[in-house]
Amino acid sequence: MEPNIKRKKNGKKIVFSMSSSSYLDKIKKLRELTGVGFGDCNTAINECDGDIEKSIKYLRIKGISKASKKMERVANDGLICIHEENNKSSIVEINCETDFAAKNLEFLNFSEHLSKLCFEVKGDFNNLKKKIMKDGNSVDDNVIKLISKIGEKITIRRCNFFDDNKYMNFSYVHTTLKKNIGKLGVVVCIESKKFNKQIKDFGHKLAMHIAASNPLTIEVNQLDKKMLEKENEIISEELKNSGKSDNIIEKISRGKLEKFKQENTLINQIWIMDPKKKVKDVIAELGKENSITIKDFVRYKVGE
Repeated sequence: MEPNIKRKKNGKKIVFSMSSSSYLDKIKKLRELTGVGFGDCNTAINECDGDIEKSIKYLRIKGISKASKKMERVANDGLICIHEENNKSSIVEINCETDFAAKNLEFLNFSEHLSKLCFEVKGDFNNLKKKIMKDGNSVDDNVIKLISKIGEKITIRRCNFFDDNKYMNFSYVHTTLKKNIGKLGVVVCIESKKFNKQIKDFGHKLAMHIAASNPLTIEVNQLDKKMLEKENEIISEELKNSGKSDNIIEKISRGKLEKFKQENTLINQIWIMDPKKKVKDVIAELGKENSITIKDFVRYKVGE
């Protein structure tokens, strides 16, 4: 039996014939190719006279329309992914709206593949979005497809890459959902003349310390001057109505600002493994036999 599939185009009724089984096969194939629901695939097949390629294009255009509405929403959840090979490391953050979506298998698989591509393009954000994935589509196109499937805003927020062979990279991922994929990720780069077991152990613990203590920079002289000025203004404003003299207020302000500097610079922070020591004390102890320098670090926390 060859039922007629009818639709209107430009006000005119168009009729084309297709068997029920053939029509359903096309819908099934379109669903497999795009991951889109039955209703949308049915509409696409009908609108495109049963042509699969045209139907895919139709759905992509429709997907872009859906995606544009969702892009106005806030995406504060997601995943941090780290990829490591031959002492080179990449880190990338991809956001969605809810923890439920972040744990979605398709979102996880997409994020894992994205992490590998981030490594391939050496953390180049613009090239990453253009990179072709396993299915032959670009990262940007697959983000749009994922938005249509999951129904949430999805964005690639930021990425970084460490590739200097003179140094050694150490990483840590917190709240792990899959190997090297979680809610918080750290990569820290250390310079040393030799990397023995003791130094490697310190490197791994340092990555954990950064995850827990959230330093802004490695040393005080790297802190942003405008940020320090703003912090000083906030401290002065808090002390303005304390009833203390200007000289006392100035001394207290200096002390509070110095405390802020110490708490937010990596080498001056209290070592999480031993609260009696600072990070710089641990480095000094290890440096008696082997000089150590922290060259760089990055800490990504989802939505932060």
